[in-house]
Amino acid sequence: MYEELEEIKNKCLSCQKCGLGKTRTNVVFSDVIQNPKLMLIGEAPGFYEDKQGKPFVGKAGQLLDKIFASVGLSREKDVYICNTIKCRPPENRNPLPDEKAACWEYLKAQIDIIKPKIILLCGNVAVQSILGEVGGITKIRGKWYQGEENVHGAKLMPIFHPSYLLRNDSREKGSPKWLMWQDIQEIRKEYDKL
Repeated sequence: MYEELEEIKNKCLSCQKCGLGKTRTNVVFSDVIQNPKLMLIGEAPGFYEDKQGKPFVGKAGQLLDKIFASVGLSREKDVYICNTIKCRPPENRNPLPDEKAACWEYLKAQIDIIKPKIILLCGNVAVQSILGEVGGITKIRGKWYQGEENVHGAKLMPIFHPSYLLRNDSREKGSPKWLMWQDIQEIRKEYDKL
């Protein structure tokens, strides 16, 4: 598994299939763990991710780590983290369709090699890349979807992106942070069944 991922990563490091290859500082391929149980697919690298070449290392990543830790999970042991696209779009804008298409081969290879049992789709871009147009994240988050052949039948759950949670600080019942707490507990229950 490790050698196959390294091969794909090396191909990705020299990729120039879209304009983002010219503006990136680093390719952000994945985090180090290769756990076939749980994968998180984010949207696109941000400023800090582009600088370090690792996914979810800024404030949103720190919050994501706390969310996982709240149910005894960690990126070091339990979660394979990657993004829909591997290079930062200018000004952190959403990826364009041609950019997502250019990176699909790398994301698909990550899914094919890891074969995760559970995939968390973190934010609208990740949801649309895997499930298509099924609705906005606020309507579909926290629901399980059965993945098709393109994700090896993994269970899929759309979740709020941690950057959205940072902008919505309330913890009252029904707030995004409260809903995320419900979702991460459900994810942990499903993870424990594996």
